[in-house]
Amino acid sequence: MSKRLEVFKHAPEAYKGFAAVKSYVQTCDLPSELVELVYLRVSQINGCAYCIDMHTRDLLNQGVKIDKVALVPVWEEAAALFSEKERAALAWAESVTRVAQTNVPDSDYQKAIAVFSEKELADLTVAVSLMNAFNRFGVSMRMAPAALAY
Repeated sequence: MSKRLEVFKHAPEAYKGFAAVKSYVQTCDLPSELVELVYLRVSQINGCAYCIDMHTRDLLNQGVKIDKVALVPVWEEAAALFSEKERAALAWAESVTRVAQTNVPDSDYQKAIAVFSEKELADLTVAVSLMNAFNRFGVSMRMAPAALAY
């Protein structure tokens, strides 16, 4: 697989918009570790090697134990490693990311809003949506993960 064009090089104004949303998510009240776990899970679902590599490294650099990072794809089976908010965030992220299959049912919303305030759930949904967009850039343009940059 060879790398394709650099979208944001050719669309710098679009990059500014995405960067503004990313900055917003970084400064909202959601814990950084929770956001990175969500970014990783969304990227795993979408199969974005670049983003999986980046968010795995970011979590490890934040001091998250490798056991937890390795078990993100099966977080429900490894529930004891994840807080209630992390489990709710991962469930919401999966439902929203798989919107074509799930239609994000009321039951998923009710589970999420039982754990998050309205503001937190809005911010979480922004984060999930942002990562889904970034994944589409990464996959469609064949962005190479840092692990492949020799």
